[in-house]
Amino acid sequence: MSQNKSTIFQNLGLIDYQTAWDYQEKLHAEIVAIKLENRNLSPENQLDTPNYILFCEHPHVYTLGKSGKPEHLLLDEKGLEDYGAKYYKINRGGDITYHGKGQLIGYPILDLENFFTDIHKYMRFLEEAVIKTCADFGIEAGRIQGLTGVWIDHISLQNPRKICAMGVKASRWVTMHGFALNVNTDLSYFNYIVPCGIDDKAVTSMEKELGQVVDFQDVSDKMLKNLEEIFDTSPLTPRGGYRA
Repeated sequence: MSQNKSTIFQNLGLIDYQTAWDYQEKLHAEIVAIKLENRNLSPENQLDTPNYILFCEHPHVYTLGKSGKPEHLLLDEKGLEDYGAKYYKINRGGDITYHGKGQLIGYPILDLENFFTDIHKYMRFLEEAVIKTCADFGIEAGRIQGLTGVWIDHISLQNPRKICAMGVKASRWVTMHGFALNVNTDLSYFNYIVPCGIDDKAVTSMEKELGQVVDFQDVSDKMLKNLEEIFDTSPLTPRGGYRA
């Protein structure tokens, strides 16, 4: 089996969180099944594993990672209903975060054995794609030591604010979940959680930093290009839809 760096891109559009999660699980299981079957085959007969990058938006939803604390959600069931939001405990790393319209969500379903087997490097690559995308729009963003994600005012730390949250899962070197970049996001929904378990730093968006609504498709296109360059993939294969 050779390393397959070609990547299938699928734009899922505005999609229910559970539906997208189920689809991630389906693709993940298919890739793992190929890897397990390859164990029984001679090298020349082994099958390449596919890689996917999924982009989407979600209706209002809060998700809590494995290491998160339920009390970091500040709404009860009635509060969730009042604000039209759902809540899920999920199997990624990290604490609680919010997803909603105007937020570019990326779910790379990659077999890292096609690229490199280093989950920390993988996280840094995702962050770098976001940093480059922000730079494409004149926003200076970067990392804060000890904190995952991408931040504004990451050097002086006078008013550090998160523009992109990240949380991933990897099993048999196949990834799930990913990043959520606030483009034109309604930031008021972050008031009802302790974002990522961090209570002393703010959340921001590209719209807030630039003082104007940002072209969402333009952000998506640039993010895809930056992911392709950073992961040194073969040309991304466009796919119009997805199979649930």
